[in-house]
Amino acid sequence: MNYSIIIPVYNRPDEVDELLTSLEGQTLKGFEVIIVEDGSAKDCKAVVERHADRLVCRYYAKANSGPGPSRNYGADRAVGQCFIVLDSDVVLPPGYLEAVDRALREEPCDAFGGPDRAHPDFTVTQKAINYAMTAFLTTGGIRGGRRQMEKFHPRSFNMGVMADTWKKLGGFAPMRFGEDIDFSMRLMESGARVRLIPDAWVWHKRRTDFRKFFRQVHNSGMARIHLTKRHPGSLKAVHTLPALFTLGVGMLALMFLVGLVLTFIGLYAGFFGGTGCNMGLIVAFIGGGVMALALLPLLLYATALMIDSAVQNRSLKVGLMSVPASFIQLTGYGTGFLRAWWSRCVRGEKEEKEAFKKNFYA
Repeated sequence: MNYSIIIPVYNRPDEVDELLTSLEGQTLKGFEVIIVEDGSAKDCKAVVERHADRLVCRYYAKANSGPGPSRNYGADRAVGQCFIVLDSDVVLPPGYLEAVDRALREEPCDAFGGPDRAHPDFTVTQKAINYAMTAFLTTGGIRGGRRQMEKFHPRSFNMGVMADTWKKLGGFAPMRFGEDIDFSMRLMESGARVRLIPDAWVWHKRRTDFRKFFRQVHNSGMARIHLTKRHPGSLKAVHTLPALFTLGVGMLALMFLVGLVLTFIGLYAGFFGGTGCNMGLIVAFIGGGVMALALLPLLLYATALMIDSAVQNRSLKVGLMSVPASFIQLTGYGTGFLRAWWSRCVRGEKEEKEAFKKNFYA
């Protein structure tokens, strides 16, 4: 089978260099690589040219339109029987394509996807973010792998589609975010055979800092509401968990502030309130108890996250960093979900296509 690997790029020449190097090392040969530069200020043309003598690699530059239309642009120029779309921030192990080819020969399908992992050389932050996005404790288990909370949907960081199926569906919709889930849903609705290939995994660098990570997951939360509007009935209980978590954290924070105020009032009355000092100390004691009750569930959850991540990554440092990463993953997604729910379901506004537009790839 002939493969066309399609990679949209935005200001990531160094990442493209790593990805192309990993493609050179594939044990299965005979594929083409299509790089689509999506209006980058820092293009990767010179990087692609350095690999041109070792890869069948074509480079195209176009005005910025987002990752979905850029993948469509590449697919229109691809000649393979199977299109594989990858994000520029992934690196492939040498046996990736061989695993794909073997799985498709054993059990043909119309579309597929694979899981992602953290490379040992990734930074502590990248490993923590990877944990947050893949751990069962953060609902990240729905992204792919052997244990899932919903039916598997391929994601665009590691997705394969047969050329005829791609053309039948018309490629990706012009959405700024959530376009890969929309495509997966349309695959399911069309009756296409979609499968997970566990051995076709990639190393996924993801975002490099928490600020960019928040933008990513916030967009994903907004996308879930947009997808529900496009695909009625697709919203599942698991999709609401980050929003419920976010509301819960907000309520616990409010509870903590109430306890803090009671504690200060009680202490003030206890030491400076004259005859009411005993009652003041009781109020302070109650306030302290309220604060402890507010903190306890968060501390227990944070401890569970730290231990689980530290064991998985064999690093206490990664375990500690996974706590803020996981809270960002849940609250970022949750606030995006609630924001879009308010604007679209309550106020009846149209889909937000411009949110974080300039920073989508960031």
